[in-house]
Parts: sequence; structure tokens; C-alpha cells
Amino acid sequence: MAKTQLNVRVDETTAEAARRRAQQRGVSVNRYIEELVQQDAGEAGRTFVEAAADFMKQYESVFAEEFGAPDRRTSGTR
Repeated sequence: MAKTQLNVRVDETTAEAARRRAQQRGVSVNRYIEELVQQDAGEAGRTFVEAAADFMKQYESVFAEEFGAPDRRTSGTR
């Protein structure tokens, strides 16, 4: 995958913490930051899916009333 350069400004305490944590993990600061962002994005995705599932449970009766109950025998198959 192609890499893009991203310049950020942080205070020296944050920069030193990033350097120290990257060194402890045995990775570059770039890789450490990249992993943090990927982790954060993954958590946001899981949070969205959980919220959507909660919404569907909460409003299941409204959807069933409007669109009919789903046919459980074919649910999830095509």
C-alpha cells in the first residue's frame, strides 16, 4: 500500500511519550502512530455496529409493523 506523509505538531511531552512507547514495542514512531489510528478506527466501527444492533432491537416491532416480520427460515441467505 502506498504511504502518505502526514505532519503533525504535538507538545514535547507527547512526542517523547510516543518515542518511548514505540521503542518499548520495538517499532518505529510512524508504525506506532499508524497502529493507534487503525485501532481507533476499528473501535469506532465496532461501536457503530453495536449501536445499529441496539437500534434494530429497540425498534424491531415498529419495523415488523411497517414491513412485516422477517422470514427467519431465509434470513441471512440468498
